[in-house]
Amino acid sequence: MVHKVAVVTGGASGLGKGIAERLGKDGFKLVISDVNQKFLDDTQKEFINKGYEVITLKGDVSIQKDQQLLAQTALNNFGRLDVWVNNAGIESVVPFSDITQEQLEKVFAIDVFSVVYGIQAAAEIMKTQDGIGKIINACSIAGHESYEMLATYSAAKHAVRSLTVAAAKEYAKHNIRVNSYCPGVAATSMWDRVDAAMAKEYGWQPGEALQKFSAGILCGRTEEPADVGNIVSFLASSDSDYITGQSILVDGGMVFR
Repeated sequence: MVHKVAVVTGGASGLGKGIAERLGKDGFKLVISDVNQKFLDDTQKEFINKGYEVITLKGDVSIQKDQQLLAQTALNNFGRLDVWVNNAGIESVVPFSDITQEQLEKVFAIDVFSVVYGIQAAAEIMKTQDGIGKIINACSIAGHESYEMLATYSAAKHAVRSLTVAAAKEYAKHNIRVNSYCPGVAATSMWDRVDAAMAKEYGWQPGEALQKFSAGILCGRTEEPADVGNIVSFLASSDSDYITGQSILVDGGMVFR
């Protein structure tokens, strides 16, 4: 039996950890990258105790050579690469008038450049293998809708959505599917930062931004890591072999496209 192999960037905490854990439950051998070595060590220990086969690699997704090394590490250790999840990302929460060159360069390097480098690195291996390769990108509701105080982040996620379509078209001939998942509002450390920045700008109370953004969610609650893990599990499976170039909303009912 051939065991499939999945790479998850930014997979040591938050939604990325939820994705990695679900893929581990699905039977994938895991390669997890992150910039935080402690998170990597803690997650690896936790996953091994749960019976998952996992290795970790500290790396910066905005550096092309790091992404290439990550792909090669998966190949060297497990002999193949079936699923690559470009999950790592950051946010920028500032008024439009305060956007700086430094912020633009940092957000686009981590949220956009990393997706290009990840797709390239994964595809180079996948196109030499049998079967169907799956590349899955982290988009967002901000890739379908643009939000105040989140202009740079929204622009970056719109770029991810576009890259997903372009890559799907180019790599289809190699039996590689490229899709994205688009989370909504999750009670993660990222949303803690969003909430704090909006509270400062608008004079809101702590937690008020999260409440305002999540008030209209049709499913009645904020997102949990397992919700994202579920859609990535589907996109990583053979059940999604006839889907490519899509950015699928998984937001509990917030944005409708």
